[in-house]
Amino acid sequence: MNVAHTRSVAFLATAALCWSLGGLLIKSVATVWPGLAVAGGRGLIAALFLLATNRGLRFHFSREQVIGAACYAACTITFCVATTLTSAANAILLQYTAPVWVALLGAWFLGERASRADWLTIGAVLAGMTLFFAEGLELQHFAGNALAIISGVFFAGMAVAMRKQKDASASESIILGNLLAFAVGLPWIVRAPALSGGGWAALLTLGVVQLGVSYWLYARAIKHVTALEAVLIPVIEPILNPVWVLLAMGERPTPLALTGGAIVLVAVTLRAAASVRAGRVVATTAPVN
Repeated sequence: MNVAHTRSVAFLATAALCWSLGGLLIKSVATVWPGLAVAGGRGLIAALFLLATNRGLRFHFSREQVIGAACYAACTITFCVATTLTSAANAILLQYTAPVWVALLGAWFLGERASRADWLTIGAVLAGMTLFFAEGLELQHFAGNALAIISGVFFAGMAVAMRKQKDASASESIILGNLLAFAVGLPWIVRAPALSGGGWAALLTLGVVQLGVSYWLYARAIKHVTALEAVLIPVIEPILNPVWVLLAMGERPTPLALTGGAIVLVAVTLRAAASVRAGRVVATTAPVN
């Protein structure tokens, strides 16, 4: 038995479990703080955690490192705000369209042309996304769903920037991105009312566990697992994310939203598996949320 591989699979599953707490914890803190304040607060905590737990960091501020940081910050900020404006299921499932956008951006910036299968997947994902908007024309839900899609696009930008970095690690961009998220959210944090003990506990868990521990585990796991495992094992995140919110808050996604989410998940997962089998990596990084 390969002990390192077995341990890394456990790391990936644990990281996905940490990510899945995002919807519940964000909604918990967002009862008092606006989404931008939540994004900034958890960003600062995550940055401090990663600074304390990573050695040999090199902040050279290359174009790729800066673009990666900016896209990471935009991804986490838009996801936080989206989660406060729509259901947790909608937010995470729409963000999980990111591998499709990675394929498109990769064609433009990395010279990797999208295949017929890529376009078929994109068509299936767009069909699934339309079901999210079919549940009604309520402006609040529309805005949240749109922000969740934008969050997935920014994740794709971050993934492409990471792939263009040859010898540098991803930790520097992630830390810089968390600090940038804090800078953006600081004005809202200053004006936000004081959190209760439970609110602070949720915010600390967001920063330390949901972002910090998860990315500490993921960075170590991908050294010993296949690309297929790195793509597919974290799929438990978009499944568990709305489950925790349902159990704790009773938030139920609509049947159309669930159907759309199933289409998105199946299309992205099948395309990722096919890409790995063909020797093409669409995305070996789990979504940032």
